[in-house]
Amino acid sequence: MSRAEFETAAQALVTVLGSSRTKDLVGVLARGRGVEHALLTVQDPGADEAIRALYAAVDRHRIPYREAAAYLRGFIAGRASQYDIPDVRTVWSGPGTPGVPVRSTARVLAEVVGGAERELLAMTYAARSYAPLSTALRAAVARGVDVHVVVETKAGAAGLLGGREPAAAFRDVPGIRLWHWDLEQRANDRARQHAKLAVADRRVLWLGSSNLTESGVRKNLEAGVLVRGGTAPARAAEHIKELQRRGVLRPLQT
Repeated sequence: MSRAEFETAAQALVTVLGSSRTKDLVGVLARGRGVEHALLTVQDPGADEAIRALYAAVDRHRIPYREAAAYLRGFIAGRASQYDIPDVRTVWSGPGTPGVPVRSTARVLAEVVGGAERELLAMTYAARSYAPLSTALRAAVARGVDVHVVVETKAGAAGLLGGREPAAAFRDVPGIRLWHWDLEQRANDRARQHAKLAVADRRVLWLGSSNLTESGVRKNLEAGVLVRGGTAPARAAEHIKELQRRGVLRPLQT
């Protein structure tokens, strides 16, 4: 096996942890500390496998820890420069107008989900089963994408959401991890989980007013943006993962 194994493991680790938290691991490596100390420092169960894989590659190829740390620093710097210039485009649901080319929310959302290779994070207030989205999510899970969806709950909405629980929209997609904003973590009983977004592999971010419903992505008049590159996709993903790690967002038992 070649050192390409280490480089692949390093790339996977940065994708999972993001640049800022990978720097914590860099500090551990630079001090010559082992994998168990790294796991305690990072404290992210979702990253345990990637951390162990990196250390396994380092040990297998006898790469000095300081050299591995230097490589990770360089990789983070290169990754930052690669995405310095973002491509930002508007996205709309509802009626179009002649002469103004816009991307439809339904199509963009399908592209974001369909393009995810490792990680997909999404947030929505309301959700209803929408066959094209369910199909895209099932395909993502099938190809090994780690899919997390944060939804509001009827208890959290305090009577403002009718019908079934938003989480019910994803019951036909095995393998998705559902999360909610814990009621005990809210500043007051009027606070709502109202974010609507999807971020794929920390490289592409859709952010808009549309809920993950057919009305939201196709029928209503809704607006949003699609961001490729720059720091916004990674920072959005890192924020969500940190909220999960701190227990602000908690797994939803359905």
